Amino acid sequence: QRRVYRTTTHVPQELGQIMDSETFEKSRLYQLDKSTFSFWSGLYSEVEGTMILLCGGIPFLWKLSGQISGHAGFGQEYEIVQSLIFLLLATLFSAVTGLPWSLYNTFVIEEKHGFNQQTLGFFFKDAVKKFVVTQCILLPVTSLLLYIIKIGGDYFFIYAWLFTLVVTLVLVTIYADYIAPLFDKFTPLPEGELKQQIETMAKSIDFPLTKVYVVEGSKRSSHSNAYFYGFFKNKRIVLFDTLLEDYSALNKEPAEGEDGDNEETKSKTKNKKQGCKNEEVLAVLGHELGHWKLGHTVKNIIISQMNSFLCFFLFAVLIGRKELFTAFGFYDTQPTLIGLMIIFQFIFSPYNEVLSFCLTVLSRRFEFQADAFAKELGKAKDLYSALIKLNKDNLGFPVSDWIFSMWHYSHPPLLERLQALKDAKQE
Repeated sequence: QRRVYRTTTHVPQELGQIMDSETFEKSRLYQLDKSTFSFWSGLYSEVEGTMILLCGGIPFLWKLSGQISGHAGFGQEYEIVQSLIFLLLATLFSAVTGLPWSLYNTFVIEEKHGFNQQTLGFFFKDAVKKFVVTQCILLPVTSLLLYIIKIGGDYFFIYAWLFTLVVTLVLVTIYADYIAPLFDKFTPLPEGELKQQIETMAKSIDFPLTKVYVVEGSKRSSHSNAYFYGFFKNKRIVLFDTLLEDYSALNKEPAEGEDGDNEETKSKTKNKKQGCKNEEVLAVLGHELGHWKLGHTVKNIIISQMNSFLCFFLFAVLIGRKELFTAFGFYDTQPTLIGLMIIFQFIFSPYNEVLSFCLTVLSRRFEFQADAFAKELGKAKDLYSALIKLNKDNLGFPVSDWIFSMWHYSHPPLLERLQALKDAKQE
């Protein structure tokens, strides 16, 4: 794929009508930089993980966690307390070692190519907030999961699976209402033509829409997105302001007298006239609603839960194997949390790669089906132009190595999606 980025320096003939040479070159350089970053960060991750295993980092951290819990008055019998301290230390270590990479990605690569909208102060405040919120969710959930495994008897894997299912459904339900607003500002889409058109389209396919929000994504990045969430009769649609040409702060000049140096409100205007027109936004939403109408969301949940159940069942089969713990430096103890880490993170690694590939293939199939659904709604022409605009706004590179694309791309390449829409567009 890197060879494709390096050698494809001119717009291919089939792209001549949809992409100018300047945008093509910008996207090529952006993806080349991202590819280089991905290689080095991935290599560092592999080296770090290997050194932790070779140097006994996991048993060392477990022993340190035991010493800390002992000083706090909790003996060895309080395994769950020790597990939570271990988890806190492990995630803190991961956050600290990952920070330089995140900083480089945000303030060098994304900044260089005009996507970063964050200040350094905003970045660090955001990182601390994410860490705290993650711990507030992760630690209680883990403690309850470990307790269920301890008291569950021979069929603990069923109870553990049911518990994770409930937690997943709860988090999906509350995320956009209670968690996401901690990081981004959500405001109802103002009354007007766009809102009326969205409500009309939702009603035409029996989508139980209750609210439409605009999220202030431009404060963080100029990348754009849209999604829906909610269960049963309580669905909400969320549009990034960067998706909407009429609402994106990146398309607006600062008001006269406004302090352009304010760290929290600083707005950079590198990408003028970003986003889509109302008709194109509706086409994008037609695609997203197609996922709902065709049952893609439910199918993904079912596949995920079937996989989760299988993993817990295999965990129950393997957890008693002492040699697994011995191989990772645990000669005298077999902590449940360590067993979860060994089996889910290492033993299942080859299986997870195969599963990921299968889900990627399925995702591409779902994307084509959602495009076809938008086409049936009469949105082919607008979706065609929206895909081109979004590719340009996000500097997506439309040429890819077929093996790389097959393995990594959860969405079909741009040209394949446009070709599928082309006939209807011409009609």
